[in-house]
Amino acid sequence: QGAASPLGQLSQSEVALMVAVPVLVGSVGRIIVGALTDRFGGRVMFPIVSAVTIVPVLFLAFFALDSYSLMLFGGFFLGIAGTAFAVGVPFVNAWFPPERRGLAVGVFGAGMGGTAISALTTVPLSQNQGRTAPFLITAAVLAVYAVVAWLVLRDAPGRVVPTTSLASRLVANARLPITWQACILYAVAFGGYVAFSVFLPTYLKTAHGLEPADAANRMAGFVVVAVLMRPVGGWLSDRIGSIPVLSAAFALVTVCAALAAPNPPVTSDSGSNLTLGTVAFLVMAAALGAGSGAVFALIAHSTEPARVGGVTGLVGAAGGLGGFVPPLLMGWIYGQTDSYAIGLWLLAATSALTLALTLLVVRRTASAPAPDVPVSA
Repeated sequence: QGAASPLGQLSQSEVALMVAVPVLVGSVGRIIVGALTDRFGGRVMFPIVSAVTIVPVLFLAFFALDSYSLMLFGGFFLGIAGTAFAVGVPFVNAWFPPERRGLAVGVFGAGMGGTAISALTTVPLSQNQGRTAPFLITAAVLAVYAVVAWLVLRDAPGRVVPTTSLASRLVANARLPITWQACILYAVAFGGYVAFSVFLPTYLKTAHGLEPADAANRMAGFVVVAVLMRPVGGWLSDRIGSIPVLSAAFALVTVCAALAAPNPPVTSDSGSNLTLGTVAFLVMAAALGAGSGAVFALIAHSTEPARVGGVTGLVGAAGGLGGFVPPLLMGWIYGQTDSYAIGLWLLAATSALTLALTLLVVRRTASAPAPDVPVSA
């Protein structure tokens, strides 16, 4: 659709801002929506979030496709859709006993595979059915889901409704050790997944000379591996604990990022480097997916049920923001050095530090699980 509209002439910075606005709104909005889910429950919040999201989707379809400023305006409110994650985690968590919550939340978290589905279908739909088609289909699906959720979903029996104010709950949740620790873990694990799903095609085209279609397919493979490993990470956390899973995940990311960093830009013998890079990035995808699942297994096992929504909102926000910064940093470093090596070495160092945090600090938090009886605060 871009070639026939003014949006086809956007600069890279303008495109980055357009993509970043809904991500940022969705990330920050999870803080409020997670706390509201603790108060009103997923049976109310799921239909509300879905129904409200229909408005910006239709606005984008009928009013914003030829205007960058209107696209930004609509994208701001489109970010509401991203808050649904903070509804689902406490909703699913409450239905399962502690020993099964990791897998359950991991299966719910596999819904992040929707980004791969949209990436593969949006362009063909726009070309074959008209540029409003993806938006209209999305609006219809949201409407159907809102109705079905209202009619079918039920909150878990015995759910305790918090009695304190929203502000006081946010402050109390932010002060929990598990909250800031999980925020760091998720910013690296899920933030790394988001960053690579955004930046990997550019890296593959620039550093290895791949065609855009080939780079997009390899990115899709990265996403699929990460999505499939998320419930596996939750399941393993139920079986052997979150700490071993998180430790293995961050150790693998450290090693693979270090292996990928020395790969040079395009050369005549870049095939072998591409093979090594492909293996390294697929292993990182598996590790980041499993680590993302393990983070919420850790929350489920270590947080009082009445606080899970609020904690999830804060941690989810950290993950979204963690995925926003690395692509900008990688792009800036490449612009200064014509190399991605520094960015990948920084990822290796960050993952190594996160591994140390997991073993030295988070382990103590995980060893003292919260009681399964919720509190009103």
